[in-house]
Amino acid sequence: MKVLIIDDVADLLIAGLQEIGYSVTYLPNINRAEIIALIAPFEVLVLRTKTLIDNEIFEAAKNLKIIARAGSGLDNIDLNIAAQQKIICFNAGEANADAVGEFTLGALLNLFRNINIANFQVQNKIWDREGNRGIELNRKTIGIIGFGNTGKAFAKKLSGFDVKVLAYDKYLKNYSNQNAQEANLAEIFEKVDILSLHVPLTSETQNMVNGKFLGQFKKKIYLLNMCRGEVVNMPETIEYINNNIVLGAAFDVLENEKLTTLSNQQQKDFDYLINNKKVVLSPHIAGWTFESYEKIAQSILLKLTNLK
Repeated sequence: MKVLIIDDVADLLIAGLQEIGYSVTYLPNINRAEIIALIAPFEVLVLRTKTLIDNEIFEAAKNLKIIARAGSGLDNIDLNIAAQQKIICFNAGEANADAVGEFTLGALLNLFRNINIANFQVQNKIWDREGNRGIELNRKTIGIIGFGNTGKAFAKKLSGFDVKVLAYDKYLKNYSNQNAQEANLAEIFEKVDILSLHVPLTSETQNMVNGKFLGQFKKKIYLLNMCRGEVVNMPETIEYINNNIVLGAAFDVLENEKLTTLSNQQQKDFDYLINNKKVVLSPHIAGWTFESYEKIAQSILLKLTNLK
């Protein structure tokens, strides 16, 4: 089978595919127009996030049988068209779960202990202990929405802290484990001090966290988003941050991550976020480690081996 890889991947994936008999074309810097021109003979497409796999590409991909997403989520692939054409689609969502779990914990500790702010101040010879008095995780209740690979990993990383973890997942049943207790949304709204989002981007989850959603929490909360930026309605969420109902937030993802192409509203939101000391921002790196880079390649290789 002919494989076209259109994003950067670890060498072990290319070597492994060739070893088991796949013909691999590796073009990590290819652009959309070039993909459309070249894709016709290929049966397998491996990608990350830079390219939207829509009707235009499906029409050009006359022989496509498999799409492998080297990462978590399948939101840049039109799954309806793929299903109609009986194209198998899968990701490597399990491969970066530990990375996301660790990063989410780090972002939360950063928020609670003012690490970014304190570091900046000391670099500028400001020694402010009282202004950086922190908050302990001890005895807090943490709500996790989405108890798949990354949600479970985050709960596991929290197991060494004296916290209560409630997990809500609409599509699972009887999923309580030693790290988290199954809960419904009503319990999440009533009990949590910290909310962490670990859901895929779908039509159901887009703008899920909005004013109506945030208005149902009984306590003031901290908000963590390490999944997809479009899950959070940022203008409405900013209102809750500004009103001190959301006490702090960590966003590893934004609706538009191409910062030179922000709309007027996105620019306004971005300016607010970068100037707010209650907000921690990072450039979509929660799942991006040297280890996860290798594990993603191993996962894709194993799944393509099993499909051969």
